[in-house]
Amino acid sequence: MKLHLLTASLLASLALTACQQDTAADTAMTDPAPAAPAAVDTMAAPDAVADAPAAVSGDVVDGAIASPDHTTLVAAVQAAGLVDTLKGTGPFTVFAPTNAAFEKLPAGTVDGLLKPAAKDQLTSVLTYHVVAGNVDAAELTRQIEAGGGTATLTTVQGGTLTARVDGGNVVLTDAKGGTSTVTAADLRQSNGVIHVIDAVLMP
Repeated sequence: MKLHLLTASLLASLALTACQQDTAADTAMTDPAPAAPAAVDTMAAPDAVADAPAAVSGDVVDGAIASPDHTTLVAAVQAAGLVDTLKGTGPFTVFAPTNAAFEKLPAGTVDGLLKPAAKDQLTSVLTYHVVAGNVDAAELTRQIEAGGGTATLTTVQGGTLTARVDGGNVVLTDAKGGTSTVTAADLRQSNGVIHVIDAVLMP
């Protein structure tokens, strides 16, 4: 009799142990341990920031500085001592030649203009690209239409530019008969607006 009780007790104990193991296994299957946090790719963040466009919220000088296509223009503005002037209240409308526009000038022209002895000439060229007031694309188009197809813009230098529409683009003609096309318009800054042009205008 004692042998039967002992055997029954052992079988009951084994059954209980097996049941506990099955329960633990089921729990492991239904509630897996939390996965380790994914490693943060710290190398990706600097690249993403570097590839993002520069945010511009300053004046017309800051806008030019933020553009990699206008480093020659920025150097010229600095050489002419016009930084403080163009950081003024304004508003200013700036027709900003790209680096490629300056490269179209005869060889040695830019280097010559950047020399201290040519400061007055450089100032004249640069201020010929600036019009007082906020002449955005809509206003310039209105002036061209009101003028029967052309508009005359008086520059800060004192000379004039003639604007017209050709093939859907605004084209500027300078005092020497040279032309420049606006390739990007209405880059708005805190003290005016910048229009990008593809050739340097000459007074």
